[in-house]
Amino acid sequence: MSFCSSLRPSLCSSPNHILAKTLQRTFSSTPSPLDWLAPKRGHNQKNRKGRPRVRTGGSTKGTTVVWGDYGIRMRDHDRRISAKQLQIGADAIKKRLRGQRYRLYTRVCANIGVYTSGNEVRMGKGKGSFDYWAARVAVSRILFELKGDLHEQVVRDAFRLAGNKLPGLYEFVRKGDPPVMGITKVEAGTTLEEMQRPRLKLPMDITAGRLPATTPP
Repeated sequence: MSFCSSLRPSLCSSPNHILAKTLQRTFSSTPSPLDWLAPKRGHNQKNRKGRPRVRTGGSTKGTTVVWGDYGIRMRDHDRRISAKQLQIGADAIKKRLRGQRYRLYTRVCANIGVYTSGNEVRMGKGKGSFDYWAARVAVSRILFELKGDLHEQVVRDAFRLAGNKLPGLYEFVRKGDPPVMGITKVEAGTTLEEMQRPRLKLPMDITAGRLPATTPP
């Protein structure tokens, strides 16, 4: 047995073999799927807390089902949901629909950094260190959509389990349901022009008459 054969193969590789390893492509032309639980840029700057506002200017973006057949929508008020909570809600849906053919769409992204200072730390001295990623979910916003050859009651049960895991109150929506502007559903008979119309100023005697009084006028 030669000395070279007794050594590891990596030490006895020929120069041509080493050159072939270095010329291998280290990338793929197929784009990698984006992580919806963390932004691509990372936490290079500290985000402010912020609060999503109720849209009253006529925008109904993100309140209807676009890609799937069914969806789950926030209905009480805006919240900040952590990436871990969103992952638990998605896992609850996947566990309920295990073995069935479907596709799950996520309509929110955890792109807001949350920073904490820890317990018993004096006030001041900055925002603190990075803790976790979160998403600002406005009222009437779609979180998940589902598409597939599934019965509606099965999808309702899956979204019910996800809503129990997530903070807040949610409702089940179908594709084609009316959009929501703020907290008002734009249904038949209700138009955006009527909702955007400025409020009428009533006379003083009518508005004053609405106040409760102990004696009649």
